[in-house]
Amino acid sequence: MFLFLYLGLETHAQVSPKPIGIVDLIDHVTAFSPALAADSAVVDIRAAHLKETAANALPNLKLNYQADLGTNNNVTGPYMAFGIVPSNSRGVRTVSNTQAALTNLGIVSLDWEIYNFGAYKAQNAVAKSELVAEHSRFAQRRYETRAIAIDDYLTLLKLQDMLSIQQQNIKRNEQINRSIISLARSGIRPGVDTSIAGAELSKSRLNYIEMDNTYKKVQLDIAAISGLNPQNIVADSTILDRLKLLEVNLSVNLTDSSSHPLLDFYRNHYFSSIEKENLVKKAYNPKVSLQAAVWSRGSSIDANDNFNRLSTGLYWQRENYLVGLGISYNLFDLRRRQLKLRTQKANSNFYLKELKQERLMLSNAALQAGVEINTAHKRLEEIPNQLKAASAGYRQKLSLYKNGLTDIIELNTALNILYRAESDFVNAKYLYIRALFQRAIATNQVDSLLNALK
Repeated sequence: MFLFLYLGLETHAQVSPKPIGIVDLIDHVTAFSPALAADSAVVDIRAAHLKETAANALPNLKLNYQADLGTNNNVTGPYMAFGIVPSNSRGVRTVSNTQAALTNLGIVSLDWEIYNFGAYKAQNAVAKSELVAEHSRFAQRRYETRAIAIDDYLTLLKLQDMLSIQQQNIKRNEQINRSIISLARSGIRPGVDTSIAGAELSKSRLNYIEMDNTYKKVQLDIAAISGLNPQNIVADSTILDRLKLLEVNLSVNLTDSSSHPLLDFYRNHYFSSIEKENLVKKAYNPKVSLQAAVWSRGSSIDANDNFNRLSTGLYWQRENYLVGLGISYNLFDLRRRQLKLRTQKANSNFYLKELKQERLMLSNAALQAGVEINTAHKRLEEIPNQLKAASAGYRQKLSLYKNGLTDIIELNTALNILYRAESDFVNAKYLYIRALFQRAIATNQVDSLLNALK
């Protein structure tokens, strides 16, 4: 007997996981969500790109060395090299000479775009704005992920209540079925009533199976974004009473619209597009460059045009330097800038309209949630009357049926009315809580609501 008692206690402990509060769930989702981890990596990419952009102003300092073996057999006259004709200095003689010569050349060259009328600054500003925009995108995804987690949690809570109601409905059908079997054996009720009662019982069990299937799917959805064991994800059924006791009053207006994550995404992308407009204006400006070079040369051909030993061409014999300051500008860049700026302005206008549309949608969502909350209050006030009447009607019909004063059809009708009343109560609770969170999401007051539930 003690062994069976111990096993019973162990089984009860295993099948009764502790409910998880909505605040704890949101914390798990924020810390674990794979989608947020990927978005965080994208933010790191933008931060690295900002550092890369800051290095655009660095000069090019190149070290070059070459040793060449070949002929020095040249003629006078101009030509365009096209990048494929090798340089062959001097070597103009009265007769052709194909004797080999060895030369070497070492060069240190500097190429530095020292001023471009604000282009570097504009590039850095664009990179910074893209980093800010990516941060806002991450905040938007985090906000949306939390909203999804809240919606899944409330769905789970509703399904828990519906499963509990369905279990009660199954027990009522089992009670009716047992009574009908007893009455049919006594000859008080026809045998067809047992078939009808059996069909209703089977139907209620099938409904429970379908609800349980949906319940487990929602558990898996929550586990995928929170990292929790799906079997341990049980919603806290006391949340409705806690919300009522707190008397949470959320503003219908966008009181925190200046920092709303869903608005910041479009606002920062708009600002980034404005910075890109400025970059287009600066990118086609003239460019001032500093160029310098120091080089040494050696050749096996001396100043008297004598071809010496090839090894003499390995030593540097002459040194030179050259420093220059230049400015360049492409006149057709005026047209290119005009076209590109027109495209970028259209992009900025798109983000501005998206921002206005999102603000309007959030305002409308907040107003609709307010209407739903008021309606939900009325539902919750009226539902007890429906439950009381439906429960009393069912008990009366059951008593009448047992005494042979009504039939199975009317009893099932009363049972269905009671089940619908209980379902309406669960749905009313769900719609009230959901509307409350929807208003909080639309008005950027989710943290305030969650903090009140701690």
